[in-house]
Amino acid sequence: MDVFGLIGSPVEHSVSPQMHEAAYETLEMDARYVTLEPAEDALGPAVDGASALGVDGLNVTIPFKESVLPLVEPDPLAERIGAVNTVDLSGEPTGHNTDAAGVTRAFEHHDVSPSGTAVVVGAGGAGRAAAFALADAGADVRIANRTVPRAEALAEAVSGADAHGLDALEELLADADLLVNATSVGMESDETPVPAAALHGDLAVLDAVYTPLETRLLREAAAAGATTIDGAWMLLFQGVEAFELWTGRSAPVEAMNRALRAAL
Repeated sequence: MDVFGLIGSPVEHSVSPQMHEAAYETLEMDARYVTLEPAEDALGPAVDGASALGVDGLNVTIPFKESVLPLVEPDPLAERIGAVNTVDLSGEPTGHNTDAAGVTRAFEHHDVSPSGTAVVVGAGGAGRAAAFALADAGADVRIANRTVPRAEALAEAVSGADAHGLDALEELLADADLLVNATSVGMESDETPVPAAALHGDLAVLDAVYTPLETRLLREAAAAGATTIDGAWMLLFQGVEAFELWTGRSAPVEAMNRALRAAL
């Protein structure tokens, strides 16, 4: 039996098990997906223990995405982003960041090219993944963040990107093709980080928030005629990318998507 899993704290509300188990069932794989919740100071022993027990791969979530870096050999993208969310334990532990692919594949699934001019709102972990992913796909990346120095630090790391405060969003979005909300605004309350007046019909808008699926940002973007992509698509495709990395097989995307949305 192949064993994969999620390591983080907390993990009890994760929907990754349902998503991955649906893939194993669809492909008739003898595999299981487990959740692991070590103490924050026990990450090293936890990864070593998983490897010793024959676990084949781990997804990594908060608070371990950055602290796992020294414990694995990160690929170049994960090293640039500064975070790992997927570990391959089939040999020496290697670290990957499939959140980046989650962004680009979510756009591509909706027939939107992840290129052109892209505005990323937020400079935290999701913002870093989005900015690097879109820049690597050929987009002209503009980063807007509440604290400008943090946006500037990310822009300096992402080739060709520039940094702005949130007060520049209307100007930045006027000729933009893509918008990614990589903040948590809209999760706990019916708020949006983007002025409705800045949205227009030539935009494709991806909101990384997936609870709720229809955020205020997406409602207002749809009203403006924009293409809207909810955060479950990003969550799905980072999982799809991890599955394919671990197994070398094409993921059953439709089955994984059905299971994911049923679990939300």
